[in-house]
Amino acid sequence: MGAPLAIEARGLHKTYGGLFGARQRALSGLDLQVAQGEAFGLIGPNGAGKTTFIKILLGIARPTSGEVRLLGGDPEGVEVRRRVGYLPERLHLPHAWTPPAFLASVARLKGVDGSPRLLGDLLSRVGLGDDAGRKIGGFSKGMRQRLGLAAALLGSPDLLVLDEPTDGIDPLGRMEVRRLLQEELGRGATLFLNSHLLAETERVCGRVGILSGGRVLREGRLEDLCQSSSHYRVRFAPGHDAQALAAAGFVAGRDPGSWRCQGDTPERLNEALDRARRAGALLVEVAREEKDLEEVLQEAVRSPPPPAVREEAA
Repeated sequence: MGAPLAIEARGLHKTYGGLFGARQRALSGLDLQVAQGEAFGLIGPNGAGKTTFIKILLGIARPTSGEVRLLGGDPEGVEVRRRVGYLPERLHLPHAWTPPAFLASVARLKGVDGSPRLLGDLLSRVGLGDDAGRKIGGFSKGMRQRLGLAAALLGSPDLLVLDEPTDGIDPLGRMEVRRLLQEELGRGATLFLNSHLLAETERVCGRVGILSGGRVLREGRLEDLCQSSSHYRVRFAPGHDAQALAAAGFVAGRDPGSWRCQGDTPERLNEALDRARRAGALLVEVAREEKDLEEVLQEAVRSPPPPAVREEAA
């Protein structure tokens, strides 16, 4: 048996009513599973349906049809909600309050420990320990983001749903946030990350789903999604003949001294390497070429969409 599921969505549809009877489809048969204890990143272009899906996860919106389970229960259940920490993309904070006052109010709403000592430790953990006495209205965007993250961490939730968690935070601050999220994974929490910062997603998440048109187009481990099936990156010892390698079918790589070749089968890969050797080149390294997450996203979105899934009546 696999790990228990933190998130399970099956055949999820969401359609909104519009002006003059027009209807807008936000989700079109979304299927997704996230195991407890893993870090999962959801990426996709604007309008892909990511925000709608998060609203359904949090019980803010209901699907038109389909099923969604959160931590084994109903997303609208009080006990389930208490086990979830959420950081929204658009964070609205009370300007006249101090961070401890804000966190104490969130703790009361969630029914979790909001003792002054715990709140002080939490503010220090997110890098706001020295700013506890300041009014939130004087905070920068990055500081507000840190405070929102502290609110999400209240009660040591089993699932953290984070929408653009490092937005507005400087590079050093992003490193601190990544360290904090690794600590949360270490205690067994599940991370569900939605971010346009693909490099941050790559650094935090072990598995990624690509959402477009209301459906998950690709999903899997990051290394599997980013690894090319037919192209290899090779390096040769210094002194090789670049023109001869080009004539043998090799293409100069992005990094100095690296080359690319095609080999969709072991036989074709070795044929290419044999041509390089006949040209006098000495092989020192060969590895499958890896794409970055941005390239994977572009390929997925540009590929023909899968057949439409019929929407059942709600």
